[in-house]
Amino acid sequence: MNESNISLYAFRKYGDMVLRTAYACSGNYAEAEDITQDIFLLLHTKPVNFESDEHLKAWLLKVAVNKCKNLKRSFRISHTQSLDETSEKLAYYNFESGESEIREKIRALPTKYSSVIYLYYYEGYKIHEIAEILGKKPNTVSSLLQRGRQKLKLELEES
Repeated sequence: MNESNISLYAFRKYGDMVLRTAYACSGNYAEAEDITQDIFLLLHTKPVNFESDEHLKAWLLKVAVNKCKNLKRSFRISHTQSLDETSEKLAYYNFESGESEIREKIRALPTKYSSVIYLYYYEGYKIHEIAEILGKKPNTVSSLLQRGRQKLKLELEES
């Protein structure tokens, strides 16, 4: 990969995936766009050498998840609520009603569970790959996935 064009290459190849990941973790399309833009701007201003496309992809996913965690911890997000959040989500994505409910419940889970569930079910990663992306042990990821499923099941049974 050419270092001078790494951010452009990464954006063209993985931009949609990063946006989907950021949206799944943040639950807000506008915030997901901002996170995606920040990630590729960071890559452009401070290029990193990657061993392969998989290494680049893993780095992008890890940064997206971390930026979403930082966003959820921020004062602005924890103390404000969007009035148009529901209509905004529906405007950008046409999910079937059942899947939309599940995605909402996944977004409502704590980030440690929602990011693992998203990477496992929506991006198709295996547990050991998620562990590498998030910098955790495979057993920890497996436990988070199991606990996240249990929490999701309880939430779905309540509604």
